[in-house]
Amino acid sequence: MGTLTFASPRASSDEVEKRALGARRNRWKVRKKMIIHLWSYLYKHVFRFWVKWILRQLTGKCELQRICDGSKKSSERTLRIEHSLESSKSKVLQSAVHSPEDEVKKYVALIMKEKKIDIHKDTGFALKLQMCLLQITGYKKLYSDVEDLRKCPYNSNNKEHEKELIELWNLLMPHEKLKARITKQWCDIGFQGDDPKTDFRGMGMLGLVNLLYFSKHYTHEARQILVHSNHPKLGYSYAIVGINLTEMAYSLLKNGALKTHFYNLVPSVAQMDHFHRFYCYLACEFDKFWFEEEPESIMYFNQYREKFHEIIKRRLRDHDVVLAL
Repeated sequence: MGTLTFASPRASSDEVEKRALGARRNRWKVRKKMIIHLWSYLYKHVFRFWVKWILRQLTGKCELQRICDGSKKSSERTLRIEHSLESSKSKVLQSAVHSPEDEVKKYVALIMKEKKIDIHKDTGFALKLQMCLLQITGYKKLYSDVEDLRKCPYNSNNKEHEKELIELWNLLMPHEKLKARITKQWCDIGFQGDDPKTDFRGMGMLGLVNLLYFSKHYTHEARQILVHSNHPKLGYSYAIVGINLTEMAYSLLKNGALKTHFYNLVPSVAQMDHFHRFYCYLACEFDKFWFEEEPESIMYFNQYREKFHEIIKRRLRDHDVVLAL
């Protein structure tokens, strides 16, 4: 016959105390968020205007001029210019960050007129602002182009799509001929089944173009990583991991984390080629990371992917960062 056991009063008391402590911490977190939100609101809608006005009276320069003078030529300057323009109440300044490349000079002139900046007194301002605007609008255009490619589905009836897929095989497996279009051979380069088109559903043609670019421009590295991926203990699916890294690069571009990298790397307008090269950096760094970590099984891939993702995000918080091979 079983016996009944009861928790001691001391244990119950400890549990109550822990719960109370947890509740106090949660209340403090909520209050902290409210304070931060309130301060952000007050600064944006009340204090910011007066701070800017006082600094203009003291320095004789607007916020944009002070940023250009006080920030070195790096992502820090462009990020601060971008924030200033987007936070402005002026429609001209707000619109500048969305201007097409061929209208950037026009918007520089409009901004200088709006802010009453004398070009003869501040001779370097126009050029600095123009460079920042080219970087800002270029980043937005790059994201738009990448998004269009991601939304383009792989179509096995499209001859160009099929040609690029076969080219990927030939670059990675130069000594082995593909026996058929639909074949288990595709698993040898890390696809999941006998037809790779199903693996491109999430990232569309962007996934294939990234894999192909890496194989074309860094052929030695791509083949070396493919060999690594066939390791008997630490192996992984080369193509599937590559498409995962495409998703990572895309998400970093979308949420703005890649601005530090591109604003430091490209002095004017970032192109699709720059995005592909960042993908190549991720492919090489992930392979190195994977073998340094030595995961027990490929079943832990998502866990290690997130760890790698956090490492890259941490690197991108450095205003001087350039992540390139």
